[in-house]
Amino acid sequence: MIELFSADTPNGKKVSIMLEEIGFKYQVTNISLSAKEQLSAKFKKISPFGKIPVIKDHDNNETVFESGAILIYLAEKSKKFYDEQARLKINQWLMAQMGLIGPMIGQHHQFHHYNPGKSDFGEKRYFEISKRIYKDLDDRLSDSKYLASDNYTIADIATWPWIARHDWHDIGLKNYKYLCNWYETIAIRPAVIKGYKFMNKETEIPKP
Repeated sequence: MIELFSADTPNGKKVSIMLEEIGFKYQVTNISLSAKEQLSAKFKKISPFGKIPVIKDHDNNETVFESGAILIYLAEKSKKFYDEQARLKINQWLMAQMGLIGPMIGQHHQFHHYNPGKSDFGEKRYFEISKRIYKDLDDRLSDSKYLASDNYTIADIATWPWIARHDWHDIGLKNYKYLCNWYETIAIRPAVIKGYKFMNKETEIPKP
């Protein structure tokens, strides 16, 4: 059984969606970010940088932090969504999400959604970077059904929850035909719907 230590964020949703996709039994331990539980000494024993999500695999007493590493771990354990033939491309697109897409869109959230009006420079910078990410993803998806190949992989699972906050971005998902199609294709997967609601059953996936 997998214990998922998480909060209701895009990074948290990556792992809940993956767990639903592979059909592993899991339970959720909520980590309150507003109460700064992620910075407690107890939590930092399993997450050195005080970040969610973390999983504990009670089958082998293994603990894994960092969402990308968790997806790889679960993919290797389940032998799903991490095709050996496409692994190099999957790793590249997964690392692009971890190193660029998530951090930059996350900064856009901070300046545009949570703290508007505090920094014109920050708002403009991360809005333009996020727009460029939308365009780059759209360009890629004009040539490929999914990010790493024509198959759905952990690269898509990692990236999709960040685009699922498109209504925060004010970029206009419908302006990006291929990205929008990819988003809608993934949004109707039963495991994605269930995993998206892992913290709140009333939550609805935003429509484009």
